[in-house]
Amino acid sequence: MLSPSLLAANFANLEAEMEWFNKSSADWLHIDVMDGVFVPNISFGFPVLKHVARICRKPLDVHLMIVQPEKFVDEVKALGAYLMNVHYEACTHLHRVIGQIHEAGMKAGVTLNPATPVSVLEDIICDVDLVLLMSVNPGFGGQKFIPHTLEKVKELRQLISRTSSKALIEVDGGVNMETGKQLKEAGADVLVAGNAIFRAPDPAKACEELAKL
Repeated sequence: MLSPSLLAANFANLEAEMEWFNKSSADWLHIDVMDGVFVPNISFGFPVLKHVARICRKPLDVHLMIVQPEKFVDEVKALGAYLMNVHYEACTHLHRVIGQIHEAGMKAGVTLNPATPVSVLEDIICDVDLVLLMSVNPGFGGQKFIPHTLEKVKELRQLISRTSSKALIEVDGGVNMETGKQLKEAGADVLVAGNAIFRAPDPAKACEELAKL
């Protein structure tokens, strides 16, 4: 599956971006919400996302790179989001937050930063619908892929198999045709790609090629 990242889109012409995107091979639209506190950058808030939600015809994969993400469950739900993804590192009471997301009628995901080991998911893996592994340090687009992520994907796949979890494995950061192929071979289910798609000469074609991996 493929979830192109809105962070790399042309915000001066979002409607044109969504026009080709809605007809593309993408499965979801990945939305990175950054607060300038949990990560050293600010992306966009809910007023912008409401506009995006109105013109996007794909399920919304909302990734909150923020402190206290549980405060925004209702806002994410109001967007019509398919999945709400929170960081393990930002949630003191992760199990409670996952429950809140499910109660709101959304799929629940948990994200791990590059330095956070897969082992921390041992007691939550059967409660989540997706695990997102960051293959760059979150906060900025266009970063170089961290190779060790491939081992983390394999380790996570083993954990999912051992526990009979239904969680999908998603990877975000430095994903292109080369790293995407490696990630798929390692066991990833969903690829998040930003610059490799939105900055390509032909974004729709780039999207189609990545979706075929």
